[in-house]
Amino acid sequence: MGTPEFAATVLRHVLESDDVTVAAVYTQPDRPCGRGKKCRLGPVKELALERGLPVHQPETFKDPGEVARLAAYKPDVLIVAAYGMILPQAVLDVPTAMPINVHASLLPAWRGAAPIERAVAAGDTMTGVTIMRMVAALDAGPMIMQRVLAIGQNDTAGMLRAELADLGGRVLVHCLKRLRVGSVPLVEQDPTKVTYAKKIEKSEAFIDWSRPAAEVHNLIRAMTPHPGAFFFWQQAPDKPALRIIAHPGKVGCPLPPDACPGDILGIMDCHLAIACADAVYLIPTVVPAGKRPMDAKAFSCGYLGKCGDDATMAVCGLPEADDPA
Repeated sequence: MGTPEFAATVLRHVLESDDVTVAAVYTQPDRPCGRGKKCRLGPVKELALERGLPVHQPETFKDPGEVARLAAYKPDVLIVAAYGMILPQAVLDVPTAMPINVHASLLPAWRGAAPIERAVAAGDTMTGVTIMRMVAALDAGPMIMQRVLAIGQNDTAGMLRAELADLGGRVLVHCLKRLRVGSVPLVEQDPTKVTYAKKIEKSEAFIDWSRPAAEVHNLIRAMTPHPGAFFFWQQAPDKPALRIIAHPGKVGCPLPPDACPGDILGIMDCHLAIACADAVYLIPTVVPAGKRPMDAKAFSCGYLGKCGDDATMAVCGLPEADDPA
């Protein structure tokens, strides 16, 4: 059971194992996406169809008929990875051995929907995957296996997601092999060390330049590639603010004495330099709304170079009534 690319990578590892037979695949219903609102196959569904596997996409498991259809497969194990749906106890009771979840954090840290983004935004230096037995409570089941992955200072959530999916798939296959020949250890989570990773709201991706540069760096990394950390820049008082997505860069020199947070200080080391609370943050690439990514020099020539004498050279806050989505 899974939906995005993370789950597809895990499924690919399972399919490549000689010790496991996949009876069926469950994934979220197809949803309209993009500007054209066209339905596109999710990564898990696409992979399952390529391999000729039965695919089911229930809207909910509140229907007893859906639970009965799942039970008809008589699974030994139920594997869940980024499914995106809360499973009732009736579903968790279906497998004869146990329901297993692949979670992208070192539980009990970062239970919830966005463990990777939250870990990066918090400045964590370590993450990992946890294979656990599922219970009704959110990510609270006893742990079977964990593997650690270091977070580099320039790693983005997207980079880590790919690495953790691969690691999770490999650890899961190892877990299933052990389960097949005998029991697996179950270690209860320490309730005093629980933290939660709630779903990322797009408004959280707004860059607050009054924060320390290291925090800004962590936020941008956490929001890359999706939804994209952004700020607003206003070329002139009579013009609308331009929404700009910032790609991850680096912390630069200490804040100049005459600079204020949000000031655009020009180009430094081929990067767009913006003042933060304590230092300058250097951005290599930006994406103005409706445009393709452009490097800092191109942005400076195309936008900053057009500023009149009265144009502000500072970023601005969220426009009134603006929808950051």
